[in-house]
Amino acid sequence: MARVLVVEDDQFVRSALIRHLTEAAHTVRSVGTALEALREVAQVGFDVVILDLGLPDLDGSEALKMLRGITDVPVIIATARDDETEIVRLLNDGADDYLTKPFSVEHLSARMSAVLRRSRAATAGAEPPSRVIRVGGLSIDPLRRQAELDGVALDLTRREFDLLAFLAGRPGVVVPRRELLAEVWQQSYGDDQTIDVHLSWLRRKLGETAAKPRYLHTLRGVGVKLEPPR
Repeated sequence: MARVLVVEDDQFVRSALIRHLTEAAHTVRSVGTALEALREVAQVGFDVVILDLGLPDLDGSEALKMLRGITDVPVIIATARDDETEIVRLLNDGADDYLTKPFSVEHLSARMSAVLRRSRAATAGAEPPSRVIRVGGLSIDPLRRQAELDGVALDLTRREFDLLAFLAGRPGVVVPRRELLAEVWQQSYGDDQTIDVHLSWLRRKLGETAAKPRYLHTLRGVGVKLEPPR
């Protein structure tokens, strides 16, 4: 069963979702605002997020972009809005599925199962190479998902590790942002801010800044490369 975060400000809908998902043996946490959702996702590991768009503090579409900046957890949009243009935009922005209210719990459960199957299959199929990658003082073991800088272990999130390992596997090569989105985030389209946020976090953990880079170099309008300090 799944660990589910329900992001819904309507107390009636929220309570119904919690009740039915709990009865289906899922572990459920719930919040009523976008900021609470971001805090929960940053602190707790979830298998899927059910996200309403009409939140009181921030529109759900903006919340989706912010979620995609910190996690790749599957997100199912659940809302009364049914505009096709908006649905396409949300899917391109990183939503994994979209449900228009009102919907049955059985319909939601089926969509959740499909999203979770795709997520788990992608994770199982992404077997990393066994060789250790070394670039300067960086040592990256994709199989064990461990990284060190000058012999000191780096505390990286899953997405930070994936980004670092992908770039380290192509030392000195400028990787276009679109390729990073496709290979690291598994998205055809997305917001460049997602990449910038993760690069900023990585730089901090590598002891560098965008103004004074050591390993990570951004070429404006072109892409990103990782190379050893000179």
